[in-house]
Amino acid sequence: MPPAFPERAAWGTASSLRAWQQQALEAYFGTDGQQPGPRDFLAVATPGAGKTTFALRLARELMERRAVVAVTVVCPTEHLKRQWAESAARVGIKIDPEWQNSSGPVGKDFHGVAVTYATVAARPALHRNRTETRKTLVIFDEVHHAGDGLSWGDAVREAFEPAARRLSLSGTPFRTDINPIPFVEYEEGADGIRRSRADYTYGYGPALADGVVRPVIFLAYAGEMRWRTRAGDEITATLGEPLTQDQTSQAWRAALDPKGDWIKQVIAAADRRLTELRRAIPDAGGLVIATDHETARAYAKMLRAVTGQGATIVLSDDPGASKKIKQFSDTDDRWMVAVRMVSEGVDIPRLAVGVYATSTSTPLFFAQAIGRFVRARKRGETASVFLPSVPTLMGHAAELEEERDHVLDRPVREDGLDDDLIAEANKKQDTPDVGEELPFETVEASATFDRVLYDGGEFGMHATPGSAEEEEYLGIPGLLEPDQVSALLRKRQAEQLAGVRKNKTGDPRADRADRTAAEDIAALRRELNGLVNAWNHRTGQPQGVIHNELRRSCGGPAVAQASAEEIRARIAKIREWAARRR
Repeated sequence: MPPAFPERAAWGTASSLRAWQQQALEAYFGTDGQQPGPRDFLAVATPGAGKTTFALRLARELMERRAVVAVTVVCPTEHLKRQWAESAARVGIKIDPEWQNSSGPVGKDFHGVAVTYATVAARPALHRNRTETRKTLVIFDEVHHAGDGLSWGDAVREAFEPAARRLSLSGTPFRTDINPIPFVEYEEGADGIRRSRADYTYGYGPALADGVVRPVIFLAYAGEMRWRTRAGDEITATLGEPLTQDQTSQAWRAALDPKGDWIKQVIAAADRRLTELRRAIPDAGGLVIATDHETARAYAKMLRAVTGQGATIVLSDDPGASKKIKQFSDTDDRWMVAVRMVSEGVDIPRLAVGVYATSTSTPLFFAQAIGRFVRARKRGETASVFLPSVPTLMGHAAELEEERDHVLDRPVREDGLDDDLIAEANKKQDTPDVGEELPFETVEASATFDRVLYDGGEFGMHATPGSAEEEEYLGIPGLLEPDQVSALLRKRQAEQLAGVRKNKTGDPRADRADRTAAEDIAALRRELNGLVNAWNHRTGQPQGVIHNELRRSCGGPAVAQASAEEIRARIAKIREWAARRR
């Protein structure tokens, strides 16, 4: 069901709203629609659910009631200003996206303006004056950006403290720092830690069940990496096997290096997946999320070599970036390569295949990036995201359905690897710093299909690129209901395991001595996922819920990051559940 922008309707009869949007309006105005509504309201909805539609419906209602006469939309980027203005125009709200601090009074033809958080931070007193002179509704798009440093938070608070109404929106409300977000309420839990409180929440899990968003299939690729250090030593490591943090970081960087074959092989696999999806979704598009300008251009050359077609390149400092994004959205071109510009809020509903080719690993950025692929246009569409087999990313993928709140009073990490410091280190540069010496040089990088992550479970076994085993997963039909995706993945994994058993001779434990630690863990993951699948059939609980309950009972991280002992503990626990049920 596509997003709708309803005309004025009697209360409770706006059938073109999605159910969650109507429920959120009832949370604001009361079930009878007669309440005046709160001054501050935080709505958290998964990317692709239709937060813009809800916000504009609320704005229209408040204007009809004369509770406000003006609207200010505050966005993270310039592109989103224009996107909001276009959406608002379709419901009769005229927003000026070109207004700047130096523009003077807002034109009489407009109901308000769209500005960026940076624009507000530059002259908060100017925006306060604008807000004081007219009864204003302020809409904070992706409100967590208001906590980007104390100066930004203070500026937003100063500028919009006099607002008649404030609506805060977020698809990813959590932040990696502990700066409080203005106009967001925090509640102290039993553990003494304060967490943000949303007035209405609509997570990915419920949205998936309602058919509002697409299910996401994560295809993880491992591989052999070899690089030369600054001292001239050559190091070899296998991405996807247990490595130290430094080894993982360098192997990951080698994988993304355009000089190696890993990224070439993954991009080729992603394009084959896109071809399969376009059988059912003819205009399906793909997006490669790159780290910097140089690699983005290199990836675009790879795509031309693979597809015979050019890819749209969107760079953060390109003044024509917004125009390029809109043109790509309106065509049926296959691929876009982007740096930063398409990580949050940008609406390209036809994106269905992604390649996560960036070293940024924070939960916030990952959730924002995956949010570009989940918007559903009709039931049965699936999204596929290709990524390196790195424990951090595997954990994020496994926990996609978890809902997070912004946490204050967070204890300092003893290892010193605080999330905000990691985020700072991961800020993407357009070019290396002058005089900077590369920490290593990629010598060789090759890809191996590792596994598929879906609904909290893992499927598949190692396979070489281009093999029949890999093609079984790349060829999953593009139109499937979520339960059909699970059933098909289970079937294909069972067939793959049966093929492995058929090729063995003698004692199946005879090759035990030759197995690596990674293979041991992979076998334990398969055993655990088989038990979770069985428990899903027996109880009807979603697999993601079962995995989360096992984590609560046994402790430890997500399956992708868990040790062999932690996985064995969960296997024992679910067997205990089964015995108790019998």
